[in-house]
Amino acid sequence: MSAVVSKPAAVETPALETAPPEGMIKATSVIALGNVSSRVLGLVREMILSALFGAGAAVDAFNLAIIVPRSLYDLLIGGHVNSALVPVLSEYAARKDRAALWDLVNALLTVVVIGLAILVLGLELLAPQVIGIVASDKATPDVIDRATSLLRITAPALMFLSLFAVLSGLLYALRRFTWPAFASTVFNGTIVLITLIFAHSLDITAAAVGWLVGAVVQLILQAPGLRDARLRLKLRGALAHPGVRKIGLLYVPVMASLALDVLVNRSFSYNLASSTGEGSISYMNWATTLIQFPQGLVAIAISVAILPTLSRQVSRTAEDGLLPFKNTLGQGLRLAIVLIIPASVGLFALAGPVVSLIFEHGKFYAADTAITALALRLYLLGLPFAAVDLLLVFAFYARQNTITPALIGLVSLVAYMVVAVVLLPWYSFFALMIADSVKHLVHTGVSAWLLRRGLNGYGNQRLGSTVLKTALAAAVMGVAAFGAALVLDYRLPANLFGRLITVGVGGGVGLLVFGLLAMWLKLDEWRWMINRLRQRLGV
Repeated sequence: MSAVVSKPAAVETPALETAPPEGMIKATSVIALGNVSSRVLGLVREMILSALFGAGAAVDAFNLAIIVPRSLYDLLIGGHVNSALVPVLSEYAARKDRAALWDLVNALLTVVVIGLAILVLGLELLAPQVIGIVASDKATPDVIDRATSLLRITAPALMFLSLFAVLSGLLYALRRFTWPAFASTVFNGTIVLITLIFAHSLDITAAAVGWLVGAVVQLILQAPGLRDARLRLKLRGALAHPGVRKIGLLYVPVMASLALDVLVNRSFSYNLASSTGEGSISYMNWATTLIQFPQGLVAIAISVAILPTLSRQVSRTAEDGLLPFKNTLGQGLRLAIVLIIPASVGLFALAGPVVSLIFEHGKFYAADTAITALALRLYLLGLPFAAVDLLLVFAFYARQNTITPALIGLVSLVAYMVVAVVLLPWYSFFALMIADSVKHLVHTGVSAWLLRRGLNGYGNQRLGSTVLKTALAAAVMGVAAFGAALVLDYRLPANLFGRLITVGVGGGVGLLVFGLLAMWLKLDEWRWMINRLRQRLGV
């Protein structure tokens, strides 16, 4: 494992490279498109839940029922994919003899099937106790009872989600991005379809059934990408396989960090939220759904796309120095900055109209819109930091350093909990959004400082200039978008058509203003993206 503060053999003066490699762009585009479609269907899912069931006991119970298997998945399997699975599987995939790769994958599948079967059985038997731990003691008996019943439906999804994680990691290692990239789209689409069909007869249970079936369908979707794979359970020696052990060693620090998040942070957050009144958890989840849209489109897509390249460049450090690594990381950071800052500011300015357009239907009322929009704006304060931080964390992973991000996560978690507890009496559950933004700020600051020491600087990447120019253009854009939306909201009727026009025109004005200012400020990254778009369109 490389040390965080290791110095290169020679002092470098890397030059700025504006155009990322074509392979990175293609991978980013595929992953981003998958994320966009997934987020859209995720929004549709939340719109349906809000319209059919409103902000009350039913949706709170559903959220409690899915947070348990989702959290366990994130803890036990999900974090493996980028921190350990993809790097190790890529190492095996690079060999000429694929038999070793299939042997490792079969060992992983065996461990997942046996381990998760025991865990799912435990969730089924201990569902009341599990919900009792996650929910606040102030939660109503109706919420507790419904959540217990729904958990027994959603728990088996943990098995299928985990098997999907292993197979998607394999496909990424084989550079087959399409099938795993669109898996979440199928997952959310299945939930939407089943909820719409069975909501009348099954009530909120339809959403839980959709969650389970969606996990199965997204697993099956990976089959076309694995036509040449030789998969079967390896009942002997699975845990002793050297590849499994290597993945486990790499993942121990990540799992410790995730354990704090899943077992402490999420339970802490849901407990505090549920203690502030009915509907708080639903407002949090609706705001989180919106915040994940730009996060998935920008940060996740870029990070996943550059991870294999960064990992390969680390292995050539001795002969090439850190110049290629710095250039690739700089390209990813600049691209993320130019996209995430205006996205955050624009969504902040249009938070009210966006929430109203998406959610204000059926049993979701104007008062719910105001609360959700405020929660969204508070989350958005930390979004740019979260996006940049994800790339920094992946840079640590590429250097086979999983300990440092885990320790930074511990520091930021303490900051989150302290801020949340201190502010809760004054700001109710909104304190959790403020604390979340503080957490991302702390994590990004520490990560950037330590990585800078480890790389002996970021080189001539002009990151500061990119941030200042983008922030200035985005600030003017935000004022223009907010003003346009305010005028339209006053003049147009408060119906679906009026809201759609308000969001569309407000967003269009903001995008136009940002584009003009970016060109005037000579923002290189924006010019590069415009030129790339023109090439694609043949203009």
